[in-house]
Amino acid sequence: MRSNRRLRWAAVPVAVTLIVILAGCSQQQLRGFLPGPYGVTNHTDGITGLWVTSWIVLLLVGIITWGLIIWAAVVYRRRKGQTGLPVQLRYNLPIEIFYTIVPLILVLGFFAFTAKEQNSIEHPVANSDVKIEVYAKRWAWDFNYTDVGPGNKGVYSPGVQAQENENSDGTIDRAKLPVLYLPVNKSVQIKLASRDVDHSFWVPEFLYKKDNIPGKDNYMFFTPQKLGTYEGKCAELCGDYHSLMLFQVKVVTSDEYDAYIQSLADKGQTGILGPEYNTNTNQPGNKAPQADK
Repeated sequence: MRSNRRLRWAAVPVAVTLIVILAGCSQQQLRGFLPGPYGVTNHTDGITGLWVTSWIVLLLVGIITWGLIIWAAVVYRRRKGQTGLPVQLRYNLPIEIFYTIVPLILVLGFFAFTAKEQNSIEHPVANSDVKIEVYAKRWAWDFNYTDVGPGNKGVYSPGVQAQENENSDGTIDRAKLPVLYLPVNKSVQIKLASRDVDHSFWVPEFLYKKDNIPGKDNYMFFTPQKLGTYEGKCAELCGDYHSLMLFQVKVVTSDEYDAYIQSLADKGQTGILGPEYNTNTNQPGNKAPQADK
């Protein structure tokens, strides 16, 4: 009875502490400190749910483990006047089965839910509303909007690396960053390629990134769901000016998107900037320049 009473009194401050901590959580904390709000794309909420749920499960495992360690150290400590060893559980078969099966269930559970979410993200979308090619290059980005413009031959937007402001503390001129335009609530297919070395297309608030690899095309499929401007960067160390390989993504209305596409066509930026501008001429599909005879 005395032992149960002590446990109850010990549980009260723990429960109060948990209630206070959870009640004081901001939206950012409830999202596991992930960047961006809910619903940026059709995939971000699933990724957030997987991340936060995993942390909750791991924290519960940690609390139980710490509790058992402390409990064993307190309950089975040597008392005054005691001699010899306490009861040994080294060959206790039920306990050994328990601490073998439980971790296995946790690992399989994490694997299953991760695989399910990954399959959802990677599932190709047939006949996407918007198809875009993103060429990474040291140290900027070229964007091809492949199924629009005059004759549906595409339009393009070439980019240059971020320009640092003169006489500044390293700030950049954001007005000169390459910009990728996407229409809200339209399914998007992005083809990722590289003109030189390995790069990685990353928009942190989309909670997903994928590599641009020379000689290999990768694809991303998603639907942007929130209007706004999102910062992007290369997430693969690619050389001297890797830190300046920045871009922006503007998610706009369909009318604004169509107006932007028309503005590129009006500038004469029709067609696409293809692999003919790759610097690795020994890659499959590229031809080395021939010397004049």
